[in-house]
Amino acid sequence: MTAAWMREILEQYGQRVTVETAAGTEEVRAFLQPWPERGEADPETWTSLGAVDGRLWRYLGQAAVETGDRIAWEDHIFRVRSSRPYDIGETRVYWWAALEQAKEAAE
Repeated sequence: MTAAWMREILEQYGQRVTVETAAGTEEVRAFLQPWPERGEADPETWTSLGAVDGRLWRYLGQAAVETGDRIAWEDHIFRVRSSRPYDIGETRVYWWAALEQAKEAAE
């Protein structure tokens, strides 16, 4: 079994994202979704510096991502909080990751 079926699904339905890792930057197809169980009813928290988006996002794709890597999609930039690969047998099928909005001012 190969991961070709996952690649076909991502090519047809996935979003075009840019993945930035220590190894370099590449444009790939992946699924990005907001994580609704993290308080979608009130996703913003107000601080003395303004609004902070507290939502987490999910990444599902074949590009390997690790904690601290960055993913850009449209006008959003995310930082990987945690990730793990998913295999079927001996074949790596996809990576799953929890993402948070990157805080550009803090870098």
